[in-house]
Amino acid sequence: MPSKQPELYERFLALHQRPKGFVMPNPWDAISALLLKRAGFEALGTSSAALAASVGRIDGRHAITRQEHIINAQLIGGITGLPVNGDFEDGYGATPDDVAATVQASIDAGLAGIGIEDTSGSPDRPIRDFDDAVARVAAAAKAAKGRIVLTGRTDNFIQGRPDLDDTIRRLTAFAEVGADVLYAPYPANMNEVAAIVRAVAPKPVNLVVGTMEGTLPVADLQKIGVKRISLGAALYTRVMADLHTAATELAAGNLRAASEGLGFGEIIKMINDAKSA
Repeated sequence: MPSKQPELYERFLALHQRPKGFVMPNPWDAISALLLKRAGFEALGTSSAALAASVGRIDGRHAITRQEHIINAQLIGGITGLPVNGDFEDGYGATPDDVAATVQASIDAGLAGIGIEDTSGSPDRPIRDFDDAVARVAAAAKAAKGRIVLTGRTDNFIQGRPDLDDTIRRLTAFAEVGADVLYAPYPANMNEVAAIVRAVAPKPVNLVVGTMEGTLPVADLQKIGVKRISLGAALYTRVMADLHTAATELAAGNLRAASEGLGFGEIIKMINDAKSA
């Protein structure tokens, strides 16, 4: 049977070319993915943070292996049939060649997109030097070209380096070596988002939820040219907040309030429908 990956890649790429772009939420398991598909979303992204938290590990420290993350992405894509973008930390490897191998493994696994960060996995020096970061994205781009949507990402802002000039320098360099989408999580404000969009144009920009000042309506982000809006671990933490509320009610003796929710029969139906699709 021929691979569906090329068609998923083309569908995912086309979403970035829409005038207003799209929202790409991030599930962490089969049912969260199916619920998002039911809501009408056309593509999904994994979340390295949600995946790590779900198994009791810390994100960004190489605590989740490449194969574990690929399996999670395949689960999400396999049950939904939607294009999936892999949030693959620093590309899972010490060298640019290792990053290229991760890109190839992701294509082989059927992913439509992959993100490569400039993080290092080291708490003492979390952001890689500029030349190293660019070389890794360049190697990824060479492997990805025309086969998988590559997002080049700098984590300056969330690693305590609120340097807009360096962020733009990195993102424009990633764009120049072949990244298809550019991404810097949590700029300080909307002016910085607009500056990033202008700097890398015409290539699309991803933004997670909003800025350091808080979340923003989708329409506000689209108005300044953001083409892809992701959620990162936000949906996971929202669900965990609801679980915390239910656990507190249960501890107080309220069985009914703690057990209200989506019927399990509905979950079984979603699984059966997905398998028969």
